[in-house]
Amino acid sequence: MRVELDAMAVDEAFATTTKQFQKEAALPGFRPGKAPAHLVVKKYEKDIEDQVRRKLIGDSYRKAVEEQKFDVLGQPDIEEIQFGRGQALQFAATVETAPEFALPDYKGLPVRREDRSVTEADVERALNLLREQRVNFNKVDRDLRAGDIAVVNYHGTCDGRPLTDIAPTAKGLTQQQGFWIEMKTDAFIAGFSDQLLGAKAGDQRNVNVSFPPDFVTRELAGRNGAFAVEVVEVREKALPPLDDAFAKTYDAENLEKLREGVRRDLENELKFKQGKETRGQMLRALLGRVNFDLPESAVSQETRNVVYNIVRENASRGVPREAIEKEKEHIYSAAAHGAKERIKLQFLIQRIAEKEEIKVSQEEIARRVQTLAAMYQIAPDKFLKDLQKRNGLIEIYDQLAQDKVLEFLENNAKIETVPAVKPS
Repeated sequence: MRVELDAMAVDEAFATTTKQFQKEAALPGFRPGKAPAHLVVKKYEKDIEDQVRRKLIGDSYRKAVEEQKFDVLGQPDIEEIQFGRGQALQFAATVETAPEFALPDYKGLPVRREDRSVTEADVERALNLLREQRVNFNKVDRDLRAGDIAVVNYHGTCDGRPLTDIAPTAKGLTQQQGFWIEMKTDAFIAGFSDQLLGAKAGDQRNVNVSFPPDFVTRELAGRNGAFAVEVVEVREKALPPLDDAFAKTYDAENLEKLREGVRRDLENELKFKQGKETRGQMLRALLGRVNFDLPESAVSQETRNVVYNIVRENASRGVPREAIEKEKEHIYSAAAHGAKERIKLQFLIQRIAEKEEIKVSQEEIARRVQTLAAMYQIAPDKFLKDLQKRNGLIEIYDQLAQDKVLEFLENNAKIETVPAVKPS
């Protein structure tokens, strides 16, 4: 966008700005504000010129954008062509604008929702999971059975040598005292516990295993190991009875109240899951109904944000830097694809909000700020100031607006209820 302002307007701006400087200038031999204009210009020429340049370019740019009715994204790239006293101002502004596109049909988006409800069996399963959290392992004088805990001492070797000779870091795998192993085929090392079934406290067993190809200790992956094992104790799993006393350990008045609470939690969980699936289907359908060019700067910035978050998450999980580096092309490709979808969705959501006149009130923003402040345990006033410093209130507005648009789309979606798929 090329912008030009005639020389007369430029000289008027210089004259006005010089008068402003003259009112405040304090020069030797003159009372404040009484120095001659030519002396003020001589001393402050650079400052006057900078102020005139900023004002004229800023005002002219905004006027040109309004006249052209551009929906500008981000800051312009200004290239000054000509500027000075007695000259016309000329500059070029490179701007990135919001994409132009026709809104697709966004009402009646297809959604298939499984006919699910919380059953008594679901409640029982949840209660049994709670019992598992209060389990006791009682010492018993009998042979080991499936589901028991074997308390053992062991010493591991490979090719007749201690495992640490092959894998120096595998000290815990080489020798342990009082080690607990659940009698399940896949517990500890696959097949280990199966060879202890039927043993009693005081028995000795030789256990042979094959370390899987993806074993966590790479030096041992795919090799065979032998363990000399002494069974120290046999412990039996004892779940607490499902009664009022058990309910009180979860701060429930009685078992019936605990059941009610569990059912309520399961229903809330189901509602959340169905809502997430519904919105996912809606958004996929919406994104598939329209294509338009996306602003490169927005996509690049969002891609960088996604890559940063992926790398940080992997690093926090202990993924080695070399492994992350090896996957950098895949990470960037996945991040770029996700970024494009998010940016595209942002423009669609914004346009739908404008067309349907969906707005967010100051009261709604204030309530969200209060909720977030409580969640992060920060005083509301301090949290609000922090948000204002980093323009965080815009993010909150955008999120609330998006939530409202998604709710609108869901209320207007074409939802088909289908039989639930039974888990395999």
